[in-house]
This record gives sequence, structure tokens and C-alpha cells, in this order.
Amino acid sequence: MIWPLLLLVPCFLLPGTGAISFYLRPLGKKCLKEEIHKDVLVTGEYEVSEQPGLTCDLKVTDSIGHILYSKEDARKGKFAFTTDDNDVYEVCFVSKSPSDTLSFTDQLIALDIKHGVEAKNYKDVAETEKLKPLEVELRRLEDLTQSVVKDFSYMKKREEEMRDTNESTSLRVLYFSAFSMFCLVALATWQVFYLRHFFKAKKLIE
Repeated sequence: MIWPLLLLVPCFLLPGTGAISFYLRPLGKKCLKEEIHKDVLVTGEYEVSEQPGLTCDLKVTDSIGHILYSKEDARKGKFAFTTDDNDVYEVCFVSKSPSDTLSFTDQLIALDIKHGVEAKNYKDVAETEKLKPLEVELRRLEDLTQSVVKDFSYMKKREEEMRDTNESTSLRVLYFSAFSMFCLVALATWQVFYLRHFFKAKKLIE
């Protein structure tokens, strides 16, 4: 039994963070999808409420089915990965039970997904590079600026691709319309000559 997917609207201008909670029906499935750019750090933290007789599997995949993280009988934990390409990434929770005849209640799932600047641990960066608080904040602002620039570059590239597609489609429609008009004119001319020949053969016209 597969339940409708939950679609997360991607945020292109700001780093992403999505803390949500929802109920997973027994023996059901719920997935979260989000489009994320290339070379972006993604972190997630989840917690699944216990329900006797039920287990919940967690799987994180990309659009072609590559498994980035998988956990059977997931209860509480974290995951992290860096995106390889601009793609739609999916986080799925699947409820399972050895018996489908028992009566269960819904499981509460809490999920906190972050990506981009929000996913980076600047405390560790400060300790590793021995940065002062002001330097850490400047580093965070620098990363945020780079993220915004990448987002705008990505949107510009998409706009160029869409414009090229529109121009190509318009050109093809123009050619098809011209070909259709040529066929109609040729067919109409053939009909005129055919009817003229037919009427002459029947001696209806000279």
C-alpha cells in the first residue's frame, strides 16, 4: 500500500531547512521530495515513535534510484551526503509488520532536513581552524553569498535552456504549419484538376 507523496517546494534563494513531523499509517509509505543543486551538503535527523509490532524502514535515493542512505527498523538517527548532480532527492519511510491482521495506530515521525549553509557545522570549523566568533560569522556569510550566487547561476542556466527550447519549438511549429499549408494547397489543386477532368469525361463541361 503506497500513500500519496508529500512534495516539498524547493527554495532556490536561501539555504534549505525543513523540520517537519507527520503520521505514518500502518503498512503505509510516505516520501518527501526536494530538488537540490550539485555539490550541496545535505544532513538529516529523524525520530520514529515506537509502535509494538511495527517497524519503519528509511531510504534516501536520487531520481534514478541510487541509494544514498538506508536504514531498516529506523528509530532515531542522522544521515548526511553531498549531492553529485542537480537532481530530485527522495526520503521515504515505509511501515512494515510481520502480521497484517493486527490493529495498529499511526507512527509519529519527526524529520529535520538541512542543506547548504544550514547543514554546515561552523562550530567544528571554528575549532579546526581556530577562528574567532566574528571570523566564523564572516565565513558563514561568505558561504551564504556563494550559495546565493550559485542559485542565481542555476536559475539563469535554466532560463536559457527554457528559452532555447521555446525558440526551437516555435521554429518547428512554423515549419509544420508551412508544410501543412503546402499540403492543403497541393490537395486543393489536385481536386480542382481531378473534378475538371471528371466533368469533361462526363461531358458536363467543355
